[in-house]
Amino acid sequence: MDGTPNTVNDVMTRRVLALRTGAGFKDIVQAMREWRVGAVPVLDDAGHVVGVVSEADLLPKEEYRDSDLDRYGRMRHLAELAKAGAASAEALMTTPAVTVAPDATLGHAARVMARARVKQLPVVDPEGTLLGIVSRSDLLKVFLRGDAEIADEVAGEVVTRLFGAEAAGIRVEVHDGVVTLSGRVRETALVPLAGRLARAVPGVVDVRCALAGPPRHPDLDPDLPDAESARAR
Repeated sequence: MDGTPNTVNDVMTRRVLALRTGAGFKDIVQAMREWRVGAVPVLDDAGHVVGVVSEADLLPKEEYRDSDLDRYGRMRHLAELAKAGAASAEALMTTPAVTVAPDATLGHAARVMARARVKQLPVVDPEGTLLGIVSRSDLLKVFLRGDAEIADEVAGEVVTRLFGAEAAGIRVEVHDGVVTLSGRVRETALVPLAGRLARAVPGVVDVRCALAGPPRHPDLDPDLPDAESARAR
């Protein structure tokens, strides 16, 4: 598991463009162009993240440049018109900033991004000090993990822990991140749990669980068909 990205701290970018609240509009546009980023955290004098300026915050200045909205239209677009008239990071920024902690899991960060509909998150310590930035592409790095490494973790951390001595009879195969579990186990109640735990392993794309219970013995269980005869039908 060494080197496997599990938390935001493992994948975040530490060299980050940030703005002070007094940064001017043209300076913001220039900085974003030079750094090739679509959003920038805004810091107060103590270095705490107080907001984020994104391309969406900047565009109203052009969108409403020659606007001839009537009174009703202006009432409907008050927020956009305020952005259009803004000239500093403090007036342009979206606040409060949506942030994430460095020890947050990649799954948690992905859910926060989805709910907030943002493409990146400032990473902050408990005091709100900026530590880095995590983006969608950073979160996807986990899927670069090799199949053999994934298989080793599923076998050791899931199969062996759940099934103990039976693990020797369980086959773990991984192809392009898709895990297939096959074999027979006595504790069939554990099969759904095995699938869920395997799916939670970093880098797993999907899980196909073909684990089955022990074969039937028609002579001992005359009312129950054995697996072979059931398949033949």
